[in-house]
Amino acid sequence: QVRLVEFGGGSLQAGGSLRLSCAASGFTASGYCMGWFRQVPGKEREGVASFDSLDRTTYADSVEGRFTISRDNAKNTLDLEMNSLKPEDTAVYYCALELVPHAKYCSGLGGTFGHWGQGTQVTVSS
Repeated sequence: QVRLVEFGGGSLQAGGSLRLSCAASGFTASGYCMGWFRQVPGKEREGVASFDSLDRTTYADSVEGRFTISRDNAKNTLDLEMNSLKPEDTAVYYCALELVPHAKYCSGLGGTFGHWGQGTQVTVSS
C-alpha cells in the first residue's frame, strides 16, 4: 500500500525559509513522478513543483526561483526547499506520487497523480 507522509510545515514570517519533506513507501515501480501541490480553503489545488519520470523539474511561475524541489530515489524521499516565503504561499502542502509502468512517461505537474499525502500546513505572516 502506497503511503506518503509529509514533514516540515510550520508558521513563520515573510522572507523566511522552510523545508518540507515527504517520505514515500509501499511501492516498487520502474517509473514515477513526484510533486508538491498546495491548497488554500475555497480555492483549487495548485501545482507547485514536480519531477517527471525523466527526472526533469517543473515549477509553478509563482514559486520559480524561490523554491527548489529535490528527491532521493534510493530513499524514496521528496523535499521542497522554500525561500523568500510570502504570505501568499500560505497553504496546506501535499506530496503526490504517480506510478507508471516500465517505459511509460508521466509528466509531473501537467499530468495526474494517483497517490497523495495527508498534507502539512505552511503559514507565512507579513
